Amino acid sequence: MRAKIPNMPSAAETDTIIRTPKPTDSVMNEMIMETAPSSTPVVIDGEEALRQIEHLRSDDLSLRISAARKLTTISAALGPDRTREELLPFLSDGVDDEDEVLEAIAASLGELIPFVGSTPEKNFSASLLGPLELLLAVEENTVREKAAESAIKVANSLNDEEYRSEFVGMIGRLATKEWFTARIAGCGLIPVAFGRMSNELQSSHLQYFANLCRDDAPMVRRIASRNLGALIYKVAEAMGPSSIADNGPISTTLLDLLELLAGGDQPDSVRLHTTENCVCFGNAMTLLKEKADPNSMDHNEESITTRSNALVKRILPLVVATIDDRSWRVRWTAASKFALVVKAFSSLNDSMDALVPAYEKLLQDPEAEVRTSATLNLAEVAKTGSKVYPVGWLNDDNMDCDDLDNRITIAERLVQRVMTLTEDDSENVRAALAMVATELAPLLGKDITISHLLPPMLLLLRDSTSEVRLNIISSLTLLNDVIGEELLCESLLPAILDLAEDGKWRIRMAVIERMPLLAKQLGKDFFNDKLLELCVGWLGDDISSIREAAAKNLKELTTLLGADWAIENLLPRVKAVMEHPSYLRRTNAVQGIVYMGSAMDVNTTQNEVLPILLEMACDTVPNVRFNVAKGLGVLGPSFNESVYESQITPILDLLNDDPDRDVRYFAGQTGDSLKGVFQKEQ
Repeated sequence: MRAKIPNMPSAAETDTIIRTPKPTDSVMNEMIMETAPSSTPVVIDGEEALRQIEHLRSDDLSLRISAARKLTTISAALGPDRTREELLPFLSDGVDDEDEVLEAIAASLGELIPFVGSTPEKNFSASLLGPLELLLAVEENTVREKAAESAIKVANSLNDEEYRSEFVGMIGRLATKEWFTARIAGCGLIPVAFGRMSNELQSSHLQYFANLCRDDAPMVRRIASRNLGALIYKVAEAMGPSSIADNGPISTTLLDLLELLAGGDQPDSVRLHTTENCVCFGNAMTLLKEKADPNSMDHNEESITTRSNALVKRILPLVVATIDDRSWRVRWTAASKFALVVKAFSSLNDSMDALVPAYEKLLQDPEAEVRTSATLNLAEVAKTGSKVYPVGWLNDDNMDCDDLDNRITIAERLVQRVMTLTEDDSENVRAALAMVATELAPLLGKDITISHLLPPMLLLLRDSTSEVRLNIISSLTLLNDVIGEELLCESLLPAILDLAEDGKWRIRMAVIERMPLLAKQLGKDFFNDKLLELCVGWLGDDISSIREAAAKNLKELTTLLGADWAIENLLPRVKAVMEHPSYLRRTNAVQGIVYMGSAMDVNTTQNEVLPILLEMACDTVPNVRFNVAKGLGVLGPSFNESVYESQITPILDLLNDDPDRDVRYFAGQTGDSLKGVFQKEQ
């Protein structure tokens, strides 16, 4: 049951206020212009404002939602004083309304900042935080999210004193309320506000956050875990190197919380955020190094590095622990974000020697989904500039672990895992590998690529799953750039031929789309000998989408390899298709030759393509003839007027007298279009 507010004006009272003076709405509009942002003036119809006020109190849900989305209209009509004294209390008393209405109100409140008024002495934007605080405690998550967004907008309009007393004060109340949804809202807002808090408030709100991390409700701990990483970064940003001093909040409080929330006794939904929190920690340490003061004894780069490395030794075990977590969802999250982990910790000493072996375990995880996610990150992990010890190096007591000359790049270590992944039972893992593995080639160099990467890539080209073969063909550019086309051609052709005849039409479509890329990679000679007939043959495919794609493909090839090549190699073959008994093939050949002509210069199109196209106007099947008419509409504007009058117009006249109405329609459409073009030129 929605609240009935006695102080809310009646319809008659509101109409009197809004519509005075009655002759015009100029006075009201002047008031609105004064309260609205100068960059976005709002002009309000008084009747509309009255209607929306009535809708706010309607029993019809859709009307209340609509009115809630137009609070700016209502506020502009009421003016700043009545907005603060009547509208906002009305909204505050209506927080038991339907969730859809509350969501609209929560979003609209953030837009009311210009409409609540301000004076040189006081900014009244903080009055909006009253209803927002109530909305931040409702059960529906989407309402709380919209309310949080609006609360942040309001807070950004406040000066530091108001920010700390009103916004930060509200956060403190939310974090200590009895109902768990309010505490959830507090978890998300503490990191946002931390940078503008005073030292005393920072200390108290860190304690609030610590209490939330230990909350009895798992839902609160889950949201606290989600926001812990952001808070770590904000603390480092706001407090600088002092945050990781022996008595700094990161060292004394936040890392303890991170270890607590990563513990095995926490629910999966809480542990799920461990990897992201560790990424934020690594980014925070990198930020502190950038803020180092060379003139300070305690805050120079060497001092910060020493302290951050000590903290990293506490963090890395948490990352590694996610790899062995009992929940596959936790391991999947770690696998999907591992490239970010490596990037965040790459500048921290010796961290890669712990992280890369952990990543290799993800590549061997029992769950296929985890292996797939880890494999998709293979190239990004390998691109990290750090070096690591080879497999087994640190386990050999006879080796000198400090010998940096024996380190290898991450790519050189991970390429040894590629062969194992090509034999994975899951086709999704192999397909993921085919997408990213060739990106290792520039990192490895020609010799290592040929010896270690090329053999598994050739195995993928012969994989039983068409998606795997397609992915490897699509990603051959980098491999080709490193080792050259000669080593690829012989192994590549069988895979392409298999895919070209694949039973799944989407696979054939994907091969067609990649033909220009293959032509560029493998050169004209190989393409002419092995793949050209395929491209023309697709014009006769059983699936119309394939035939259309094949016709468009001719344009791409003409653009890439040149008009001379197309005239010599493509045109004779397409012309032969025009003599095929099937009208479908002839139709697609007409479309293909039009596409080719649009990729050539005008003279070549006029001399080589236009005569063939005009000849097809006499075809016995109407479908072919009206495609000729459509083709003339595409190519016609590029010719001069003499060609239009002497060659195109007679054919269009012939088609305009055609017994088939579709042919007449397209011929008339093309004729009108070309007349307009050439009349403008005159």
